Amino acid sequence: MTGILSSVDARTQLVGQNRLELLLFHLGGHQYFAINVFKVQEVMRLPNLTKIPDCHPSVRGLCHVRGHTVPVVDLRAAISMGRTQTDVKDCNIIVTEYNMTVQAFMVGGVDRIVNMNWNEILAPPSAAGRHHYLTAITRIDDKIIEIIDVEKVLAEISPYNQQLSEESYNRSLLEKVRGKDILIVDDSKVAIEQMKQVLTPMGLNIVEAHNGLEAYQTLMHWKEEGRDLHDRLTMIITDAEMPEMDGYMLTTEIRQDPELKDIIVVLHTSLSGNFNKAMVEKVGCDGFLSKFKPHALAEEVQKLIAQKFG
Repeated sequence: MTGILSSVDARTQLVGQNRLELLLFHLGGHQYFAINVFKVQEVMRLPNLTKIPDCHPSVRGLCHVRGHTVPVVDLRAAISMGRTQTDVKDCNIIVTEYNMTVQAFMVGGVDRIVNMNWNEILAPPSAAGRHHYLTAITRIDDKIIEIIDVEKVLAEISPYNQQLSEESYNRSLLEKVRGKDILIVDDSKVAIEQMKQVLTPMGLNIVEAHNGLEAYQTLMHWKEEGRDLHDRLTMIITDAEMPEMDGYMLTTEIRQDPELKDIIVVLHTSLSGNFNKAMVEKVGCDGFLSKFKPHALAEEVQKLIAQKFG
């Protein structure tokens, strides 16, 4: 327990400082990729796999990690680079937790962990091919590092059902906020579309931003226009990990601005486990939602609307 608490304390020191740690790895070639260390539980050599019938082509089988059965995804195949052909003795797995589920990604060599500032992380170029599976890029040691959109990978392997019944919506409550703005902030197109499918039936005007800096600039623009944000803006729903400015720094900037400090901010992230409570409390979010739980999203949004406008 002491080790876990120490790890939580060490990692939450990055929160609100616009910093992150990346785990660098390759997929059998010279190009390096990365994912956020917050999502990583363990890195180990590829163990023996148990084949499973009728699974997604990118799922290579199941393995046992610390008493749990975990699906192993061939990450190279999942991002349309072709099935991993290297000798399995040269492969590793990265065990991760996303959206309250544990899965392992089969990769080639794992390089190292680097500590970076989010303003060094840039949006990927708009291009076809595997760039479609990137949320961001950065440069380390004069090399381009590509940061994988793991949410898109997982959504393609196990699609989410975000269709809600009419009973999920409180129409008398939602009539009070019809046409008002809700700002959703996420660098993943998949996550944006998932949120929109839940929020659109509420009759809210959905405003998108694709990183914390873009969201902050939107708020500054609205201030300059003289908008009554406390009446017009219902809330902000923001991801945690984003290029240029993360969700924690965005929340910190909002809380430090006398004209914005009372805006409702909900953290909506695939991060889960031991770090959530500490992170949310540190930056002052009004709520936390784990991706992607459509019923929980609808319930939380309507609960906060009722508190503010009911």
